[in-house]
Amino acid sequence: MAAMWQCQGVTSTSIGAVRQGSLRELNLAVVLRRIAAADRPPSRADLAAATGLTRATVSAVVDDLIAGRLVAEAEPAPRTGAGRPARGLVLAADGPAGLGLEVNVDYLAACVVDLTGTVRHHLVRRADLRPVSPADALDRLAALAAEARAAAVREGLTLAGATLAVPGLVGDGGLVRLAPNLGWRDVDVPALLAGHPLAEPVAGIPPLVVDNEANLAALGELHAGPPGSASFLHVSGEIGIGAGIVLDGVLYRGARGWSGEIGHLPVDPRGRPCRCGGQGCLERYAGQEAILAAAGLAGAELPADTAATRLADLAGAGDPAALTALADAGTALGIAVAGVVNLLDLDTVVLGGGYAPLAPWLSPPVVAEVSRRVLTAAWSPVTVRPAALGAQSAAVGGAASVVRRIVDRPVGWLARSG
Repeated sequence: MAAMWQCQGVTSTSIGAVRQGSLRELNLAVVLRRIAAADRPPSRADLAAATGLTRATVSAVVDDLIAGRLVAEAEPAPRTGAGRPARGLVLAADGPAGLGLEVNVDYLAACVVDLTGTVRHHLVRRADLRPVSPADALDRLAALAAEARAAAVREGLTLAGATLAVPGLVGDGGLVRLAPNLGWRDVDVPALLAGHPLAEPVAGIPPLVVDNEANLAALGELHAGPPGSASFLHVSGEIGIGAGIVLDGVLYRGARGWSGEIGHLPVDPRGRPCRCGGQGCLERYAGQEAILAAAGLAGAELPADTAATRLADLAGAGDPAALTALADAGTALGIAVAGVVNLLDLDTVVLGGGYAPLAPWLSPPVVAEVSRRVLTAAWSPVTVRPAALGAQSAAVGGAASVVRRIVDRPVGWLARSG
């Protein structure tokens, strides 16, 4: 749990804010964040000491959080002396949950994550969505979301919001400006999904947020990855290639929210034509279709959730074509990654999505190129590792973003449940 919330701890600034404005709202948020970020279940006395709030105030706040199914009492620790042991407090696993959705080129996904950060359901449907209209694709997604919602209800969970990951540029209000591999341009996703109830209305929590899949994958990695991973480049490898950039624990979105299009960095300016209109883009050398073609699997129509596994099986068996294809893809990826590392001074590169199961073969050429091209690599090596969430990272990151909004502002949920 603490890893999920490692960047959500209480600061002196947030504690100071308790002295201003809506005391109850701020006290609720401060206490809930402290419980979420704790390495072990804190008692009411622990919370009072950590936040500077009085024990009476903490007790009242905790009672509200328990009544609202946001917090539960843990089993008491064994007695070590006289008196009754204090009961610790943990995030409740049977209250609100987040729904994460993903539309990609050849699959749809839906994921439910509870308040503790536990993945309760994960559904994937294979479908080639390139010849399908956006409205039809989103209708199919809504049907999958309804399955996930029904599964959540059966377990006593309430979906408090939904986040949709798409492989493209997302503008204000969830407008997908461009998703080149899907053929989408200026698609108003919230309008097309308006007739499909995805989550319960909760004050302060949008019923649907649309974001870039690589950004959500990076957020998922930030909260599920190993402690200390505060700055990294998360590269999601599917048919398209996207990147999420995390700097000092914060997702970097750029001036218009469109950062991370690493798949369209040129690795050969006069090379292969790309769907985006450019030439020699990374995607044409290290995207899933390019790797499959180089491995002799072009036209095999392998869906996204099996293509990487098939490549890994071939590489593990020593297949020469697969090994060469992965080595060449890793080299191209390393060239692009080295440019980003030189520019942003990052110390970690995370291989996610379809790249995660291929990391044993992609990492060595990526490391070789980074070592050769990054100016500081000789005395400050760059770590290259697979994503903690693997191919689920975008949908899980989307669902987790919903429950983080509840932890940041629990008063909205409590108003609904009260």
